Amino acid sequence: MRILLVEDEEKVARFITVGLKAERFAVDTARDGKTGLQMASLNPYDLLIVDLMLPEINGTELIRRVRKQNTDVPIVVLTARDALSDKVANFESGADDYLTKPFAFAELLVRIKALLRRGAVPRANVIQIADLEIDRLAHQVRRGGQSIKLTAKEYGLLEYLATNAGRVLSRTMIVEHVWDQSFEGLTNIVDVYVRQLRAKIDEPFDRKLIHTVRSVGYVINENGME
Repeated sequence: MRILLVEDEEKVARFITVGLKAERFAVDTARDGKTGLQMASLNPYDLLIVDLMLPEINGTELIRRVRKQNTDVPIVVLTARDALSDKVANFESGADDYLTKPFAFAELLVRIKALLRRGAVPRANVIQIADLEIDRLAHQVRRGGQSIKLTAKEYGLLEYLATNAGRVLSRTMIVEHVWDQSFEGLTNIVDVYVRQLRAKIDEPFDRKLIHTVRSVGYVINENGME
């Protein structure tokens, strides 16, 4: 699952990003409200975390504008403001939860998972492709009833392929989504991780799910394409 964090305090942003990535979430960050709004408009995020005291566009206005475009994405407000009037104003703007600073990361994580579990967006929390099951909340993978242990990057790659089942994804698209940055000239890292993933997901089973589309990229589905 992919989260957008809009936070202008570098230490706070780094603290949250490291924690979320350790929990196998993909995280994009914006340091001001204007950039955050642009990113939220262009990308299908599963959840937004928004600070209120932002340059360019403040958090309350950002939430209000996002809600005009997307009524479903869960939004968590993260701020030092703890006045009841601030909470009411932001809930009325479209926030789903409100956490005041300082905070424990464990509490933020619990709230994020609760919102994702409740999520108004009609997204599947469990993806099933043939006998492969991916629990997006628990980050657990099973195939043919057998539990499969994946590294964080292997899981991120599998989830990205699975959420786009049947769609061919280029190596560049995979790198930018799973690694959260552009590895110019290093897209062969994708090939390495696909081999590792196939060794766990496909090789022990008769039916192969991950397929190569030559000169383009990879796709996951139930039909052979190689």
